[in-house]
Amino acid sequence: MTTAATTAPPAATAPDALPRTRFDALPVALALAIALVAWPAVGSTSTWLTLTFAGLAMGMIVFIAASGLTLVFGLMDVLNFGHSLFIALGAYVASSVFGAMLGWTSVPSMGPNVAAVGVAVFAAMALCGVAGLGFERVIVRPVYGQHLKQILVTIGGAIVGEELIKVVWGPQQIPLPLPEALRGSVLVGPAAVERFRLVAVVVGLVVLAGLLYTLNRTKIGLLIRAGVQDREMVESLGYRIRRLFVGVLAAGSALAGLGGALWGMNQQIVTPQIGGTVNVLLFIVIIIGGLGSTLGCLVGALLVGLLSNYVGFLAPKLAMFSSIGLMVAVLVWRPQGLYPVANR
Repeated sequence: MTTAATTAPPAATAPDALPRTRFDALPVALALAIALVAWPAVGSTSTWLTLTFAGLAMGMIVFIAASGLTLVFGLMDVLNFGHSLFIALGAYVASSVFGAMLGWTSVPSMGPNVAAVGVAVFAAMALCGVAGLGFERVIVRPVYGQHLKQILVTIGGAIVGEELIKVVWGPQQIPLPLPEALRGSVLVGPAAVERFRLVAVVVGLVVLAGLLYTLNRTKIGLLIRAGVQDREMVESLGYRIRRLFVGVLAAGSALAGLGGALWGMNQQIVTPQIGGTVNVLLFIVIIIGGLGSTLGCLVGALLVGLLSNYVGFLAPKLAMFSSIGLMVAVLVWRPQGLYPVANR
């Protein structure tokens, strides 16, 4: 039986970076099926391609933000409802960086624009990572192993953090315009695809590759997975697993900051409530994918992104409920999610 701890998280089940058995292609086929069914319903190939690229970009941004949440849950068994705080913080940091680099973002040159975006996301990740360390020490550490208390205190921490954001940046909406060179669209075949969405897809693929490589091909990933399975044995070898797990929460917070910065750029406006709005979508995604599953998080995010765009075009009044309907349908099909983590 799991007991509460006050200084370190209990052992959880390691998230699957890649399935270790035969690859299950049915969830991927589901995404393809949704796209193919939407094609004749949309009626125009160019419009369908535009919606598909937009859905993939949205899915990648959601995946980046949700990957930190599912990583923390999969490795630390922590239900962090305060994840929304770091999303909002990342968006506001990006807006401040853009405001300080107007000379770089206002010129129609790809080099300075991409550099400004790089500085913005790096600053967002760094500040959110440091904030995550403080959040773990003050909010999360006293409630390790106590899921109900985790939900309550992390929600409380998010509320306090949102009020602090209002103190620093104010309660009003802040514009977050894209750099000049990332505005507009490019033609990909017959479809017009926004430049920023292409950037979001590339960043999402980089994050996915980094997570899979770290969890499967590095010593840190090996220690994390070993510590999840047998904490005492790894500690007996001289490794400080608690510090490693705290680093995981900081990394998850940094990914939330990256996702928040990209989401703010996608919306081109930032509000103190932006994190709470996205947080609901993130929990839907990780439930669809399977709690603690990195691959499931990716597939779930892509499913949500594609379906939201198709339904928003075909039946705008149903767009708000499409993600919830998808979650219900998936749970009826697979109650533990698309890629369930074994032995949770």
